[in-house]
Amino acid sequence: MKNIYRVLDLFSGAGGLSYGLEKTGYFKSLIALDFNEPAIETFKKNHEDTKCIVGDITDKKVKDKIIKLSKKDKINMIVGGPPCQGFSNKGKNLGLKDERNFLFLEYVDLVKEIEPEIFIIENVKNMVSSANGYFINEIVKLFTEIGYLVNYKIINSYEFGVPQTRERTIVIGSRNFKYDFKNLYKYTVKEEKRPKVHDAISDLNYLNSGEGSDVSEYLIKSSSNYQKEMRKNSKKLYNHIATNHSEIAINKLKMIPAEKGKEFLPIELHGKQKFKTTWSRLEWNKPSPTIDTRFDTPSNGKNSHPVLNRAITPREAARLQSFPDKYRFYGKKTEICKQIGNAVPPLLAEKIGLSLIEQIARCKTGHK
Repeated sequence: MKNIYRVLDLFSGAGGLSYGLEKTGYFKSLIALDFNEPAIETFKKNHEDTKCIVGDITDKKVKDKIIKLSKKDKINMIVGGPPCQGFSNKGKNLGLKDERNFLFLEYVDLVKEIEPEIFIIENVKNMVSSANGYFINEIVKLFTEIGYLVNYKIINSYEFGVPQTRERTIVIGSRNFKYDFKNLYKYTVKEEKRPKVHDAISDLNYLNSGEGSDVSEYLIKSSSNYQKEMRKNSKKLYNHIATNHSEIAINKLKMIPAEKGKEFLPIELHGKQKFKTTWSRLEWNKPSPTIDTRFDTPSNGKNSHPVLNRAITPREAARLQSFPDKYRFYGKKTEICKQIGNAVPPLLAEKIGLSLIEQIARCKTGHK
């Protein structure tokens, strides 16, 4: 018997969380909401059966529509990553009433209105540590008051087979049981088997600055299990386009040896960015650092190709985020970069989903 959870994905972005959950076969995202039109286009093209809505969650008409649709579709699970910009000691005075956190309160309100069995929140790592735990305690309190058993943990995607050290806070609430993160760790990958940058993108190692196209052919055979998995059911390669860098940027990258960083640049060429990782190349036999929304810019951090004189492409970044090659992104380059950088790695979402189903089954049979 297979119970399919009917999901509402709020702040859905490109759909990484939904895609990963759906891969388990136990979840189906019926409704998705985001205010960003290109992100919703990407979501819709990759989840054709989902009702995709472009809108602002603070708009009463949009909110009422979401509630009405959710009740009609018998939504019993809500997922999403509400932006929370006010997590700082300074913001503690206003707490969750800080206007920068109002989107989080909208999420809480929709959970209260729709009353799903389960909810999942993905957010930044410092959601837990900010203001000495004040905010996470407030969040747990809010959900507890409306009838949920809540647990949370900072999770590193790399431990679960994503070729990237991405740490995020995961909050899971249920009406029937308290989610046990120990169960999730049954789905980790042994250190020696975790894919690295080479496993993820070495077969895409041929474009120079300004080269590539939105749809192209595979030119190099896959050389790792991870690459084979990413290529499944994809006859074409999408979004493999290299940034057209300035001559100055290319000349800087030429000075930096394979897998090295800005320590090889003259001090006067370090630029205004003072972070240690700016103008750094990825390392083949290590995981990527966190993929952010500006991975196409060498001065942004450690996101230049290990050996080629360019930043990584959207497809390479998507691989490092564990999106399969068939998952195509839509919109202008800056929008596509945002979609990929803001996404929940689907592979992590899939493992959270499998762990959830296991605990739900235990709860229903009365086993702890």
